[in-house]
Amino acid sequence: MRDEKGRATGPVCRMCRTVLSPAGRGRPALYCSHSCRAKAYRRRRQAPPPPERPAAGGAQDRRRRQIAEALWRIAAERGLHEASLREVAAEAGVSLRAVQYHFESKHQLLVDALHLLHDDNARIARSRIDHDPTDSRALLRAVLEEFLPVDAQRATALRVFAAYYARSLTDPALAAVFLAAEQPLERLVAGLIEAAQAAGRTAPGLDAWREADLLVSGAVGLGGDVLHGRRTLADVRRTLDYHLDKIFAGDPARTARVPGEG
Repeated sequence: MRDEKGRATGPVCRMCRTVLSPAGRGRPALYCSHSCRAKAYRRRRQAPPPPERPAAGGAQDRRRRQIAEALWRIAAERGLHEASLREVAAEAGVSLRAVQYHFESKHQLLVDALHLLHDDNARIARSRIDHDPTDSRALLRAVLEEFLPVDAQRATALRVFAAYYARSLTDPALAAVFLAAEQPLERLVAGLIEAAQAAGRTAPGLDAWREADLLVSGAVGLGGDVLHGRRTLADVRRTLDYHLDKIFAGDPARTARVPGEG
């Protein structure tokens, strides 16, 4: 049907805009022919995907951190096996629905909270390590100190990482994230040793990567002993200094500071 100016006043085909015949019983027609219906179907199939949700910011970032920090507290005090979404919500003081809104699954919560903890530790460590970059031994000593529970922040981080390690033994999906193949800590320590080697400050014949493996795993293990009370911080520091002295035995600057030491 058309008005006095020739414009369609009834339903029209969604593809070609042809005026549709009045419908009888049943649902009204949407297309004038099978051809138009097929074109509409193909168009829907070829439509571009909806845009991704924009990155969270402001209040959403704060809420995600609030939930992640609640997970850390549970992991440090009771272990990750106690960190159900309901327990995390209660610890964070938010609803279960809020946790599910920000994290689509428990695995996603575990992974995102782990990445956030790594980022926090790296940022805080950079603010603490302010040694002269040309003094490789002092810089390496400061890096190893980050693996020890010398304050509440580092003690909590060590407990959380220990909880993640225990969970990764039985959770392959989490292990793939937690036990990353890149080994950034070992790479950092090996790089410091290699720089000292290039400057002629180390004992001859060192394998920087083997030394880095030993130092990182040793520092982490010794830090765990301090948490358990098996060792004191002072004793662990003496052990680290003993190994660093062996690595930097060829340092002319150190020899000059300690006359007569072999």
